[in-house]
Amino acid sequence: MQKGNKKEMKYVLVTGGVVSGLGKGVTASSIGLLLQACNLRVTCIKIDPYLNTDAGTMSPFEHGEVYVLDDGGEVDLDLGNYERFLNIQLTRDNNITTGKIYQSVIDKERRGDYLGSTVQVVPHITDAIQDWIERVAAIPVDGKEGPPDVCVIELGGTIALGQFSYRVGAGNFCLIHVSLVPVLNVVGEPKTKPTQHSVRGLRSMGLIPNILACRSTTELDMNVKEKLSRFCHVPLENIVSLYDVPNIWHIPSLLRDQKAHEAILKALNLQSEVRQPNLKEWTAMAKRCDMLHEPVRVAMVGKYTDLSDSYLSVLKALLHASIVCRRKLVIIWVLATDLEDATAIENPDVHREAWNSLKAADAVVVPGGFGDRGVEGKINAAKYARENNIPYLGICLGMQIAVIEYARSVLGLKNANSTEFDPNTKNPCVIFMPELTNRVIVFVSDTSFIEERHRHRYEVNPDMVPQLEEAGLSFTGKDESGQRMQVRLFW
Repeated sequence: MQKGNKKEMKYVLVTGGVVSGLGKGVTASSIGLLLQACNLRVTCIKIDPYLNTDAGTMSPFEHGEVYVLDDGGEVDLDLGNYERFLNIQLTRDNNITTGKIYQSVIDKERRGDYLGSTVQVVPHITDAIQDWIERVAAIPVDGKEGPPDVCVIELGGTIALGQFSYRVGAGNFCLIHVSLVPVLNVVGEPKTKPTQHSVRGLRSMGLIPNILACRSTTELDMNVKEKLSRFCHVPLENIVSLYDVPNIWHIPSLLRDQKAHEAILKALNLQSEVRQPNLKEWTAMAKRCDMLHEPVRVAMVGKYTDLSDSYLSVLKALLHASIVCRRKLVIIWVLATDLEDATAIENPDVHREAWNSLKAADAVVVPGGFGDRGVEGKINAAKYARENNIPYLGICLGMQIAVIEYARSVLGLKNANSTEFDPNTKNPCVIFMPELTNRVIVFVSDTSFIEERHRHRYEVNPDMVPQLEEAGLSFTGKDESGQRMQVRLFW
């Protein structure tokens, strides 16, 4: 890769317009993958406009899952997409929130760093955002030494980035705008007006798109692209059609086939030694996923089942496993509260339907969660799986649920519970153990250790472990202290 005598960081900014949920994060990840295939080292930053300092306490109903990084950072789920697509390890600083920026500026003001100046949004907040981006963009995330070549930024706000494009200079900044081109059933033709308005709004903030990535149900024809080019002032060859595909692994190939990488490299003044980015593995995986027909039905028993993004990482892990096993993953969503005995009295039809759904599954997954709502339903699901020899995977709270159920049903401790749900329980099989550190997990089998990310504060009560193991419950993985039961052999 030829970059001239002086290496300068290159930035690709991905913005969204018209509506949310267009797949901006997947687009940013796919762009990063395409640049990696051009022999460039890539890092990613996600900018969120909310005032929370991180995503750790945000409702899954509003924000989807909280993704946990290797450094313990609790961040936006899009960072999970970046890590999965690009095989990189990000830090908490790769997720910028308005709350983080304001907190850092206020801390500086309290220390006297501004020497008594009146602290304002411009320039102090805007400068803080730009300084943060430049600092984090230089951190290697791929296990190699030296800064990355390109930083892909997914933007949830625009106030400081107009200034940033001027700050880093022409040839170091490329803006890709992801926008919706809807097709109205009444007329049956793509409508470009929403995208025109979206681009106009960007320009008013000092952001001029180099590339338009147009989301639509079908591929855009040349007439539509020409219209977008004419009214949005974007070169025709830089209009990319991101139409619906069977799975997201087709998107990098979709971008490559429309030469999006060439447009990006041109905007960044980069010359690639790679004539055609090699996406052979991705193309093969996408096709393999398309060819899956034999289903495997997995019941997902949780309390946030109305929003699938609440369990995005779990879904991705199940999907990856199903592809390896050559099965088509079918998720059966089961609301945990619907499995409870109280629901059988209040709404018997809902209760019956939930149990029928659970019994139709080939396996049961109980993912993580907080609070006592739905806990008894999850315990009922764990009991059903154990008694009927149905494969059961409990993650975080789901593992604790399995332990509670075992203590109640097998040990006969009818009031066994977690102190999270019943602080006064006489048989606390799960207790509060809040020390948060990176820990090595030691297995009793041939594998010596495993790396795992945690964000829970409750653990299996070490005092009850001997009693549970004597009754047949096998804990196959423990932390290095031997106090925390991290993995157990499920039925």
